[in-house]
Amino acid sequence: MGADSSPIGNPIFAWFHDSVSALVYSLAQPHAVPESLQAPYNDLTRFVLEQHARMPDYLSAPMVAATLAFDLCGLAQARGKFHSRPLLIRASQIAAWKRSRLSICRDLIRCHESLVTLTLYCRLAEADPTPSPPEGNATSMDSPAPELRCEIAVIGSGPGGAITACLLAEAGRDVLLIEEGPYHELESCKPFSREEMVQKYRNGGQTVALGKNKVAYVEGRCVGGGSEINSGLYHRTPPDILGGWRKEFCVEAVSEKELAPHFEACERDVSVSFMPGAAPAASLKLHQGATRLGWKSMEVPRWFHYIDKAGEGTRQSMTKTFIPRFLRSGGKLLPDTRVERLRSDGDGWSIRATHLRSGSVRIQADTVFICSGAVQTPALLRRSGIRENIGNSLRLHPTVKVVARFPETVNSAQMGVPVHQVKEFAPRLSFGCSISTPPYLALGLLDHPTRAQRVHDDWPKMATYYAMIAGQGRGTVRTLPNFHDPLVRYNLPDPDRLDLADGLRKLSQILFESGAAEIYPGLTGCPHLSVTDDLKRLPEILPVGLGNLVTIHLFSSCPMGEDKSKCPVNSFGQLRGFKNLFIADASLLCTAPGVNPQGSVMAFARRNVLHFLGR
Repeated sequence: MGADSSPIGNPIFAWFHDSVSALVYSLAQPHAVPESLQAPYNDLTRFVLEQHARMPDYLSAPMVAATLAFDLCGLAQARGKFHSRPLLIRASQIAAWKRSRLSICRDLIRCHESLVTLTLYCRLAEADPTPSPPEGNATSMDSPAPELRCEIAVIGSGPGGAITACLLAEAGRDVLLIEEGPYHELESCKPFSREEMVQKYRNGGQTVALGKNKVAYVEGRCVGGGSEINSGLYHRTPPDILGGWRKEFCVEAVSEKELAPHFEACERDVSVSFMPGAAPAASLKLHQGATRLGWKSMEVPRWFHYIDKAGEGTRQSMTKTFIPRFLRSGGKLLPDTRVERLRSDGDGWSIRATHLRSGSVRIQADTVFICSGAVQTPALLRRSGIRENIGNSLRLHPTVKVVARFPETVNSAQMGVPVHQVKEFAPRLSFGCSISTPPYLALGLLDHPTRAQRVHDDWPKMATYYAMIAGQGRGTVRTLPNFHDPLVRYNLPDPDRLDLADGLRKLSQILFESGAAEIYPGLTGCPHLSVTDDLKRLPEILPVGLGNLVTIHLFSSCPMGEDKSKCPVNSFGQLRGFKNLFIADASLLCTAPGVNPQGSVMAFARRNVLHFLGR
C-alpha cells in the first residue's frame, strides 16, 4: 500500500493515513522550536506517505501492517487507538516501542522518526528556492520504438557504464546506453537534499541490507548513477589490496604499474584534484586530532573542477564528463528504462525492458555490458537465469557515525563534505567527516533526542564523523518471485563488530584530542561522551541489533578472476560460459578495498573496455 496507489475511499488507506499522521505529529512535536519547525505538519505527513510508496515492495506491506498494529496497540494501553489519543499518551507508547525487544517494533519507529526528522529539518536547510528539475534531455530517447537494434548495449550509466559506453562510442561502435532512472542535470537540485533523494536515489534512499545488524545503504537511480549523489572523494586501489586479489582470486593484469595509465587517464577526465584553499574547519578538526596522536591523516582529492584559488568551481560527475562525450560521439541514451531480463539469441542477446512512458521495449544487441552496480547487476543476471557464483559474495564497508559538538564554529551552509581522512589503521579502519547539514545532524542524533532538539541553534558548532571498516562479512543478493526489488542480506561477524567498536573508540579519541566538547555516538542506548574518560563507557563490541549502521560502498557480488570456483567472470569482466556478455561495475571488485571504490571502478572499466577493443 502506498500514498500514490491507494484509492481515497479505501478505509484501510484512510486508517493508515490517520496512523501515519498521528505518528508524524507526535514525533515532530518535541522539535517545535523555532517557529519554522512548528505545526502544521501536513508536508511531513505527505512526504512520509510518499516514501512508503517508494520503499522496496517486499517491505511495503509489512511496514503498513506494523503501522496499523502499532495503532491498535493503543486500545490495550490507553482505551483507544494511538491516533485518537492525546500527545502525552502517544509519547509513552512510542517510547515503549523504541525499547521493545522485537526488532520490527524498533524498526517501525526508527523508520518514521528518520523520515520525520529529515523532512522537518529540511525546512531549515532548504529555505532558499531549489532549481526545478528538468523534464529530460534533448539528446536522450524519450519515446523509444518497441523494437530497437544496436551493436552494443550498456545497461547502467554510473561510472562503470558511462566510461564503457563512452570509449566504445569514441571507437566508432554503435552503442545504446540504457538507464533505469531519469536524466537530471547535476545542478537540478541541492546536493544531499530531500529533493535529491526523490529525484536520484533508488527507493527514495530507503534501501537496507537485512541481518542481525541491519545496514542502510543508498544507490543512485539516475543517469550518471552514484557519481551524481556522492561527494566525489577519490582513491586508487591500494597496492596491497591488488596483491591480495592476484593471490586469492588469480586476477590478471592488476599490478600497480599495469593499472597506473588507467588511473591517470580517469583522473584527468574527471578533474581529480586537491582543494586550492583551506579545507573546511570540520575537516581540519579531524586532521588536527589525528596529527596530535601521531596518526596518519591525509587530504583526499575530489572530482572537482576548480576555477580559482578560493575553491570555487563545479563538482564533477558522469553527466558532466563521460555522458556528454558519449553523446557527442554518436551514442544513444535511453533513460527511464528498466531491463527486466536478458536472453541469449544466437550469437547475440535479446533484452526485454520496460520504458516508463512507452511500455515494453525489446532490444537486440550483439554484445551486452551490464553496469548496474553491486546489487542490481546480480539481480538482473539472476532474473535472467544466470546464477552460478552470482550475488553470493557481496561485500561492503560497514560504517558507524558520531556527531561532535565543538566550542567554536566548525560548520557552515557552504561546507559540503570535508576532505580529510585518517588512514593510520587502514584498511581495517578509516575515519572521515560526513555531510553535516542540519537535517543530517538531526538524523545522527536520533539516539540523543534532547541534543537533537537543539540542532537549529547549535548546528554551526557541530559536525558528523564516521568510522568505516573494510569488513570480513559477506552478503547475498536474491530476487523474489513477483517482487520488483531484490532482497539484500548481510552478515556482520563478531570480528567486524569488534572493529566497529574499536573504530568508534578511536574516532572519539581523535575528536576529543581536537577539542570536541561533546560526542554523541550513533548507537541505541549509548550515552553521550563529555571527557576522554567517558571512552570507557563505549561497548567493547558492537551490540547485536542495536548499531545504526550505514554504508555507501557496495561491491564484490560478481568478483573477477581466473579462480573458477569463486569468480563468475574472468579477469576482464566476461561471464564464463556466455558469449559477448560482460560486467563493468563495482560487482567486479574482489573484496572490500578499504577506500572509496569509484576510482577502482573507473580504472577497471577503462582497462576492460580497451581490452575488449583490442587496445
